[in-house]
Amino acid sequence: MNDRMECHRYDDVINRQHPTSKKHPRMSRMNRAAQFAPFAALTGYEESIEETARLTDRRIELSEYEMEELNAKLNFIQEHIKERPEVTITYFQPDERKEGGEYVTVTGRVRRIDEVNGVVVFEGETILDINTITDIKKEGSV
Repeated sequence: MNDRMECHRYDDVINRQHPTSKKHPRMSRMNRAAQFAPFAALTGYEESIEETARLTDRRIELSEYEMEELNAKLNFIQEHIKERPEVTITYFQPDERKEGGEYVTVTGRVRRIDEVNGVVVFEGETILDINTITDIKKEGSV
């Protein structure tokens, strides 16, 4: 056989027009490609990796001397509570999802110290647990 007469396996379909549905419109190339895009086989895996990689601080235990110093500063604030002293308090905030936490600093005017519940209440209703406080600063005596 010569080249023109030679039969190939798919000659009967090779030049046919692509079939088109009368019910469904043709899918765009973008949508067709999306079918083969990677997918998350393990739901939540990326979030878990990010959470594990997130760093937290370890809570530092204060010495007796440091605790006495904090108590003296709290007593000073209590004695001057009517003046609404402005202080900067650093405290440890435990992490909700893993061991450790972070040190947070807040500045404001102290409205009251609630010794029964062990909290410092600022104007604006910010409330700090006295047991989490690691440092208190005030211009002047505190």
